[in-house]
Amino acid sequence: MAAITSRYARAFADAVYGLNFGPAMVMAQLYDLVAVVKSNPVLPRIWENPAIPAEQKRSLLDAIVERQNIVKLVRNFVAVLIDHHRIEQLPEIARQVESELDTRQGFAEAEVTSARELSAIEKGALEGKIATMTGKKVRAHYAIEPRILGGAIVRLGSTIYDGSVKGQLHRMKEQLAAE
Repeated sequence: MAAITSRYARAFADAVYGLNFGPAMVMAQLYDLVAVVKSNPVLPRIWENPAIPAEQKRSLLDAIVERQNIVKLVRNFVAVLIDHHRIEQLPEIARQVESELDTRQGFAEAEVTSARELSAIEKGALEGKIATMTGKKVRAHYAIEPRILGGAIVRLGSTIYDGSVKGQLHRMKEQLAAE
């Protein structure tokens, strides 16, 4: 299933760049449609129903697009998902599109977990270090987890950098047990 969502995401990212659309605007509009679909569970059932003619499905989409002021590129992409019975995967595909666009723009997504709220200066310093390590611009998302005691845990894709006090204590325990 991930291969399918990636295929749609890459194709849409190609279209965004090929037609010189602003990635941030496109993602905002795509997430607007995701929110509309999530808030109305009847929509996916209508769009997935083979008994409803494609013209009616597109008319419903067009009414939503007009009300939300969505650009034609996003409308056409969602119409393709409807036509190929992939509308249920729209939230996952939207996340994949965002990831693909971020990669093409040179962004690294970082999930940072700390024991307490970090100040703006601490966040800036941490993001600077991550940017130096990755050679990319950093878009960080922060979470608080008091159980790590101090420091921070940074997740970049599938790589985890554990600079937490809890992680350091665990590593010391393993070293002492190995000796």
